[in-house]
Amino acid sequence: MNAELYRTIEQNYEKKKAIFEHEYNQAMEEIYSKNQELRKIDEEIKTLGIQASKLSLFAEDEGKKAKVSSLLKKISDLKKKKESILQKEYKSFLPKYDCEKCKDTGYINDGYSIIRCSCMKQKIIDITYNSSNLNNLKSSTFEDFDSSLFSDKKPKEGESSPKENITKLCDLAKEFVKSFNSKETQSLLFIGPTGTGKTFLSSCIANEIIRDGHTVLYQTAPLLLDKIFEFKYSDGNSSAKELYDNVYNTDLLIIDDLGAENSTPAKFTELFNIINTRLLDPTKKTIISTNFDLEKLSKVYDYRLISRFIGNYRICKFFGDDIRLSKKN
Repeated sequence: MNAELYRTIEQNYEKKKAIFEHEYNQAMEEIYSKNQELRKIDEEIKTLGIQASKLSLFAEDEGKKAKVSSLLKKISDLKKKKESILQKEYKSFLPKYDCEKCKDTGYINDGYSIIRCSCMKQKIIDITYNSSNLNNLKSSTFEDFDSSLFSDKKPKEGESSPKENITKLCDLAKEFVKSFNSKETQSLLFIGPTGTGKTFLSSCIANEIIRDGHTVLYQTAPLLLDKIFEFKYSDGNSSAKELYDNVYNTDLLIIDDLGAENSTPAKFTELFNIINTRLLDPTKKTIISTNFDLEKLSKVYDYRLISRFIGNYRICKFFGDDIRLSKKN
């Protein structure tokens, strides 16, 4: 990743941390005025911490080590007591983290190492890949779903109307979000004409998945494949490699407008590798949307790819008039 970009992201986390600490200290001063016990607990934690630090200088002295261990146990117990009081009586006073996983630091402990939190990974993906789709991602939520935009006229007797169909698909999308962590949850293939809700539902899902602490890479097929081939011919550029790795490693990959790319054997091979590799890891999910039906897809792409869709994806068919034209009228 570009060093300047990475530094900018880190600086934003540092600013966020400074703001949080300032708001937290202000809140604690107000809480102290209402509860002197908490002030005494904090003062005792500081005192014990200083004592433990001084004693830790005598690392070889077994007696001192035992005392340090005892002091650390007292500090831990006091912190738990403080947290219990705060959560029970003063939770509403305290500022909220944007990300509870990393406490807005951008990093979390993973065993014996420190790794980037999903929120930082998502910021990197948003800037490097999702920038052209951020408006769609931010403005499309399940709360904005309006079935009245779709016709309730049935194509044929006994068939669902576009309104009934999109309502069912919306419920399916919500279920996909709910069961996202399940290894049994299938990836999705959205098929249907332009303006029938494919991109909207993809964006709704993306919003919810990001909110749940997962990473989402969202891009159109033409731009995605162009970016991948930038990496292929980048002569080992580390920034391009990170982008390439994200295609394979992001929790949810959304490929919009499949079929709009300038198809070549090399691009097909890359597309197949992405889809096939992600299928091998049941924790990774993919959503692909296309204006083509399966018959037309089978004429454009090799059967190996179509068989992956038929055997491993839940195929969702969209139909009806272009609602974007309806909105303009």
